[in-house]
Amino acid sequence: MTVWFVIAVPLVVMLFALGMERVENRLRHVSVRGEDVEEFLEQAHPDEVRALYGHGIGRALELFRLRRFGGKAAKVKARRTRG
Repeated sequence: MTVWFVIAVPLVVMLFALGMERVENRLRHVSVRGEDVEEFLEQAHPDEVRALYGHGIGRALELFRLRRFGGKAAKVKARRTRG
């Protein structure tokens, strides 16, 4: 019985560590930089703040970037997604 315990515990710990590494890699790509948030808070429009409240920082930053870098086509897309 002890032999199974000695074999199983390291395997379970190793599988858990591998799983957590995959989760960490996914979160690393989804995370938002502090500079982006600071710039957003300084220059956000009311509709972007509403998006922050309703949908989270990801959607709010998407609208913010569309407004700053997108041009006319981005404005049409932003209107389409709001309504």
